[in-house]
Amino acid sequence: MATTLGVLAAGPAAAAPAPDYESPFPCAASWVGTTRSSHSPSVYSVDFNRPDDIGDLTVATAPGVVSRVADTGGSSYGKYIIIDHGDGYQSLYAHMLAQYVTQGQRVDQGTILGLVGTSGGSTGPHLHFEQKLWGRVQRPYFHQSAYSFGTTLSSRNCPDVPVPGNFNGRGGAEVAVFRRSAGVGVFRIRREGREPLRIPLGYSADTPLVGDWNGDGRSDLGVRTSASKEFVLRRSDGSKTRVSYGWRSDIPVTGDWDGDGDTQIGVWRPSVQSFRMRVSPSEVKVTRLGSVSALPVTGDWNGDGMTDIGVFEPSLGKFVLRTRPVGPPAKTVILGSRNHLPVTGDWNADGRTNLGVWSPSTANFSKRTPGGTIATVRFGLARVR
Repeated sequence: MATTLGVLAAGPAAAAPAPDYESPFPCAASWVGTTRSSHSPSVYSVDFNRPDDIGDLTVATAPGVVSRVADTGGSSYGKYIIIDHGDGYQSLYAHMLAQYVTQGQRVDQGTILGLVGTSGGSTGPHLHFEQKLWGRVQRPYFHQSAYSFGTTLSSRNCPDVPVPGNFNGRGGAEVAVFRRSAGVGVFRIRREGREPLRIPLGYSADTPLVGDWNGDGRSDLGVRTSASKEFVLRRSDGSKTRVSYGWRSDIPVTGDWDGDGDTQIGVWRPSVQSFRMRVSPSEVKVTRLGSVSALPVTGDWNGDGMTDIGVFEPSLGKFVLRTRPVGPPAKTVILGSRNHLPVTGDWNADGRTNLGVWSPSTANFSKRTPGGTIATVRFGLARVR
C-alpha cells in the first residue's frame, strides 16, 4: 500500500497506510479526469469523462464495505455510493445512473458498483469521484501515483479473483484465478510442471464461477454479468449456455442442489442475506444465512453428493457452514481475515469439500484439510501494496 496519501490530512491519530486505490473503471478503460477551483466539495474531487459515457460501468477502487447507497434526487450527488476501506479511508462515486450494491455489503477491488450517469445536480453524464480520509477529500492517487488532472487515466484495476475447481476430473481440486484483463476475462488454471492453462471467457468486470454443467465429473467455467443478470456457462467442448437469473445486486453461486450429478446456478442476495438456489426454471430453494457483509461459499461439506451452503465473515475471520436440508446447527470454522477472499475445494480428493482462503497481497492459497492442516500454494498475481 502507498503511504504518501496518508499524510495529506490530519485525522484522529496518525494516518494508517492508504489503500491501493486503482481506477474506478474496469481494466484498461481510459478516462480523463478534471476539476476546477469551485469544484464542490473540494478541488481534489474528480469529474471523469469520455465520449458516450452514460451507462458505462464503474467499479470499486479498493476492497471495503459499502457504507452508503443513497439518492439526493435532483440536486447534489444524486445517486451515489460510499465505500469504507478502513482506517478512516473512503471513496465516493456520484451522479450514477444505477447502483448495484447494498449498504453494508463487502466488495472487492474491481467489483461492479453501478453505471455512470447524470443524476443529482449534474449538467451532463460523468462520474464524480472522491478519495477521503476522516471525511476530508484528498488529492487522488491511483496505482500509488498522484493523478494529474486533465490527463488520460488508463485503468490498472485488473485484479485476479480465485476460482478453484476439479478441472482435470481426477477428484482433487486445483487452484485457478480469473484475471480481469484488458476488456476480457481470462481463467488461468494451475498445472503442475507446466504453463497455466489460459481460457478467455466473458468481460473483465464479470463475476467468475465454476461448476460441472454437463455432469462429467469435471469443473467447467462460467461468468455472470451484473448489468444483464446473465450467466454464461461454458462446457469443455466450448459450447455455451446463457441464463438470466436473479437481481443485478446478487452474488452468483453454483452447486448441485438436487444431487443429480450436474451443477445448477443460484445467487446469494446480500440485502436479505439469503441463498436462492435454482434447481430448475420452476423450482427455487431459499435459505437465509450470514450477515449483509458476508461472502457466500458452497460445497459438499458432508460428502453426500449434494451441495451445501455457507458464508465467510471477513470481519471475524470465520466460515459458517450449513448442511442442507437444514438439520444440525451451522458449523463455525475460524480461518482467514478481512483481507482474505474465501475459496473452497476438495483438496484431498476424499469426496468432501474443504475450506481455504486466498490472500490478494501475496497470491497465496491456504488450503485447510479436515485434520486442520494448512497447505499453501502461490498462484496468481499479488496486488500492489
